[in-house]
Amino acid sequence: MKALVYKGPGQKSWEEVPNPAIQQSTDVIVKMAATTICGTDLHILKGDVPEVEVGRILGHEGIGVITEVGSGVTQLAVGDRVILSCVSSCGRCSNCRKGLYSHCLDPEGVAGIGWIFGYMIDGTQAEYVRVPFAENSVYKVPEGMSDAEGILLSDILPTGFEIGVQYGHVNPGDVVAVIGSGPVGLSSVMTSRLYGPSKIIAIDLDDARLKRATDFGATNTINSGDADWKEQVMALTDGLGVDVAIEAVGVPQTFTMATEIVRPGGHVANIGVHGKSVDLKLNELWIKNIDISMGLVNTNTLGMLLKLVAEHKLPAEEFVTHEFSFDQMIEAYDVFGNASMHDALKVLIH
Repeated sequence: MKALVYKGPGQKSWEEVPNPAIQQSTDVIVKMAATTICGTDLHILKGDVPEVEVGRILGHEGIGVITEVGSGVTQLAVGDRVILSCVSSCGRCSNCRKGLYSHCLDPEGVAGIGWIFGYMIDGTQAEYVRVPFAENSVYKVPEGMSDAEGILLSDILPTGFEIGVQYGHVNPGDVVAVIGSGPVGLSSVMTSRLYGPSKIIAIDLDDARLKRATDFGATNTINSGDADWKEQVMALTDGLGVDVAIEAVGVPQTFTMATEIVRPGGHVANIGVHGKSVDLKLNELWIKNIDISMGLVNTNTLGMLLKLVAEHKLPAEEFVTHEFSFDQMIEAYDVFGNASMHDALKVLIH
């Protein structure tokens, strides 16, 4: 089969590799119908994730058809069309029993981290994938759901919802600010509407991304390149600040922005993957009763979000801006890696 192989920092190749095989009784083999690229894949290619070994097949999102099942699999069958969760979880350990799948104690490669596709084991940017703990790590696709709808449920939609909206404790009537209008930030914009906030403020440097944020449900947009961006936020909140500030970029500046615009008693929910330390001004924040949250997605809401997408309550397919075939994998990376140049959000590779 062919797969996208990590060859070291700055290097990748779409090349022939051996087909995966069943290794554990709980495994299934999936023939991939579609996959996509995540910002995490770009971090790996830059060398920011040194745990990833040269020769690893990248990718942790996908949708496909089961072609083989392990002897211990009873709830799935050959021919089932499934969504692959970006988090693999045994469903038995103490963390999984609490719904903390992101910290499964029995994954392959590294105990305590449920994200292993494209990290500790071969991932989903391939023609075939071995899926461990399949019965707790894939979801059957409802009849009529498209690949463009299903692919967003692997990672992006649950991440924006769980780590942004749920961890941020969005409530009816709240004013929510989402800093960063990339795919994850837009997922928070879209899914925060489920809780009935009074305003959703999208903040970004890119006017094209801000236009998309409006399409996804933002009531107000602010370009953070404006000298008075903070004053604009305060003007929308009676000078008090937002109830929930969701950081969806992953750089120190945007995290600090979130702490500056949240009102007393509010919540800062960090989604962004930070590669550098961030200064936390506790001397200013301690007296404001601020809650700060962060984390790796558990995907324990995937089933619920799947129902909403299937009933067209969440237009997930609108995230897909570009489509490629598998043999255009390198071109897809070029487009996604230069997203602003191509006005790209998610690329569907199928």
